[in-house]
Amino acid sequence: MLVIVVENVPQRLRGRLGLWLVEVRAGVYVGKVSRRVREMIWVNLEKGIEDGNAVMVWSSNTESGFDFLTLGTNRRIPVEMDGIKLVSFLPEGTLGEPDSPF
Repeated sequence: MLVIVVENVPQRLRGRLGLWLVEVRAGVYVGKVSRRVREMIWVNLEKGIEDGNAVMVWSSNTESGFDFLTLGTNRRIPVEMDGIKLVSFLPEGTLGEPDSPF
């Protein structure tokens, strides 16, 4: 199972995602694809994301049963702790500030 959630991406990218996946809600795409197709979809996301952001989640043989990648600017950032990938939140107002490491 593959799930992709996009925000503020160009319409052409949303249409492209619709070629391989079903858009069940605005910006939420699901499907069952091979690893190779998943990687190809990610490359398309990287090329077309512009100022938007995305997260891609897929079933995996990990402790949590899934893995994920993020792309673009967002308050939520992936953090690995003891071999498990978790999500951390940046403090409000840190995105885009000159002194912010993010």
